[in-house]
Amino acid sequence: MRSFLSTAASAAWAGSLLALHAAGSPAPIHARDGVTTLSSSELAGLAPYTQFARAAYCDPSKTSNWSCGEACSANSGFQPALTGGDGDGTQYYYVGYWPSQNAVVVAHQGTDPTQLLSDETDIDIPMTSLDGSLFPGVPSGVLVHEGFANEQALTASSILATTKSLISSKGATSVITVGHSLGGALAELDALFFTLNLPSSIHVKSVTYGTPRVGNPTYASFFDGKVPDFQRVNNMKDPIPIVPGRFLGFQHPHGEVHIVSAGDAVACPGDDDATDAQCTIQTVPNIADGNILDHLGPYEGIYIGTVFCY
Repeated sequence: MRSFLSTAASAAWAGSLLALHAAGSPAPIHARDGVTTLSSSELAGLAPYTQFARAAYCDPSKTSNWSCGEACSANSGFQPALTGGDGDGTQYYYVGYWPSQNAVVVAHQGTDPTQLLSDETDIDIPMTSLDGSLFPGVPSGVLVHEGFANEQALTASSILATTKSLISSKGATSVITVGHSLGGALAELDALFFTLNLPSSIHVKSVTYGTPRVGNPTYASFFDGKVPDFQRVNNMKDPIPIVPGRFLGFQHPHGEVHIVSAGDAVACPGDDDATDAQCTIQTVPNIADGNILDHLGPYEGIYIGTVFCY
């Protein structure tokens, strides 16, 4: 299970992805049955979170002083407080204060999409119960991906301590978790973790990108009830959000936002059962119909991955 924690995509990905990025007119926004079309302002409002997720791929030596290039410049007022990880055994991560939102932001690095896809389509993916000492009060029927749970546990205590310290010293009123790919799975678990470990007066928000499924239907239902402010953004034909398969007992929680094309995205209802043709389940019914290049972007003009950390 550790192979999905290896080094992220090589520079060859950059050439392939940038070759695909061509300017064009946004698709027209129009009404659809069963989904809600995001307005241009709602799409633009995702950009800061996208850049935070992008920054998580940068070495801690750059995020520690917030000098990671475009991703850091896009959220220039951010104040990092904790950085870490080695990009292998422990994904890069950072915690800091976002003054404009009076929020603590917690972000985790993703991984090489080809390796993640390979691992998550493996038929032998164990689920496990969440650690009750980290997730107090979690029901016994909640089961999650063992690899994701183990990775989240590596940094949970130190991240929680720093988050509490920032809430106390800055008067922050919310915590925002972000991540892409594997980092999105960790951010999803972090959102539940914070909800169960922080006072109810602290609002928990989570925005993730290209996130694989994390747990079983009981987990999804429990998450829905605890973290209502959650968006999981899927890009076009990215296959990562459909793994591990539902036939293995996995199910996404609510919050799907599907980018149909540049300038055109919809919010899909339900958890993992949106039947509208514009949502991921219908757009990518199986791996063969996916395009792994879509995993890294563009998310409204922003690519995410190690090769885009500059």
